[in-house]
Amino acid sequence: MDKGPVETYQVHEYLRSKLCSLYENDCIFDKFECVWNSSDSVIMTGAYNSFFRMFDRETGRGVTLEAWRESSKPRAVLRTRRVYTGGKRRRGDVGVDSLDFTKKILHMAWHPSENIIAIAATNNLYIFQDRVNAETQTQ
Repeated sequence: MDKGPVETYQVHEYLRSKLCSLYENDCIFDKFECVWNSSDSVIMTGAYNSFFRMFDRETGRGVTLEAWRESSKPRAVLRTRRVYTGGKRRRGDVGVDSLDFTKKILHMAWHPSENIIAIAATNNLYIFQDRVNAETQTQ
């Protein structure tokens, strides 16, 4: 677009206070892939601390999820996470000062026709499938 972006999503807004640290660690140059689901209704991108973000393009709402070893067990449900930057802290929030910049999700892929995603986090490859669609297909 000549006049501006078509869509904008706040992916790493909580990192504004960490720009000096990111620059010193060369993380400022990290390039997180961005992928769309088969219907182009959801966008997914990686983040630090083995987190990844998904955005509903219709509502603009985003959710942060975590790819971790426990979620790689069969039938495990992904945990939603929130990065704490100040204000009221909720149980399970992760403080921005405790983020691990060495654990980053740079690469991911979405199946072209199914709700299946593949995420590369450090030395692990995680494959997740939408529980609702998986259950209806097996019946």
